[in-house]
Amino acid sequence: FSFFIMHFMAGATCTPDKVEPKSSSLSFLCTKLHSDFDHFKMYNKDQVNVSFLLQMKELLNKYYPIEIDASLSPEEKLPYMVEWWTKVHELLIEQRIRKDMLGVAVRASCAMLRDGYRVFFDCLAEHQVPLLIFSAGVGDVLEEVIRQNDVFHPNVRIISNYMDFDHTGVLKAFKGQLIHSYNKKDGALSHATALRELHGRPNVLLLGDSLGDLSMADGVGEAQNVLTVGFLNDQVEERKESYVNSYDVVLLKDETMDVPNAILRYIVSPQMNLRLQGSGTCWYSMVMLSLGL
Repeated sequence: FSFFIMHFMAGATCTPDKVEPKSSSLSFLCTKLHSDFDHFKMYNKDQVNVSFLLQMKELLNKYYPIEIDASLSPEEKLPYMVEWWTKVHELLIEQRIRKDMLGVAVRASCAMLRDGYRVFFDCLAEHQVPLLIFSAGVGDVLEEVIRQNDVFHPNVRIISNYMDFDHTGVLKAFKGQLIHSYNKKDGALSHATALRELHGRPNVLLLGDSLGDLSMADGVGEAQNVLTVGFLNDQVEERKESYVNSYDVVLLKDETMDVPNAILRYIVSPQMNLRLQGSGTCWYSMVMLSLGL
């Protein structure tokens, strides 16, 4: 029985991160760099540039409403997302962030992974299930958050925007293709090594918190059975209908990994394997039935 998880850490406050607190947490940086960036005082010994904070807030106020606007198609949002992330990266480079301060910043931040994260990560590692993490944020910071929580297992692969430091350890650029909330599929295709590990694994559990996340599995050629779980954290009433119409399962303001963990426990159970061997029913249908859907 082959299975892999394509898991996405991004959106308003990170899919695997708690929804609250958020306004100044490093978890917000891990996703879309939407916070007030108080934690950048940890990156530089000098006081963070007030102009930088104001510019970041201006970008958020301008582009975030576009990102979550249910009346716009992904194609219509695309140029705005590219513009947004490009400007954010330019501002970050101007701050001359030091590589040796990333770990300090994470330790000093209030970044928290969702309740139940350890069960989730450890279960996947125990059963040798590849975990692909797609993030439109900063991969270096995301790695540090996961590592400091002691769950950066060998099965974890992160597809994100990575910093490029000069010989003195100061941020000078970002590596490779820009990854934003509406091109995760392209990000997957650019990571051939991670995709090779998925050979022969046609089953996908996709966790996301934006409609753009639904395309992540499109970058995996062998994906056949895809179960999608959407976390809706922000502007719930305005966006609920579009999420319900797009995701198989929608969780409203859920700060835990309870549902994904329940799905995992069912999938890896001996009963599940016996049922798969003795019937023509796919795992997707069985999981949906077990959830009462």
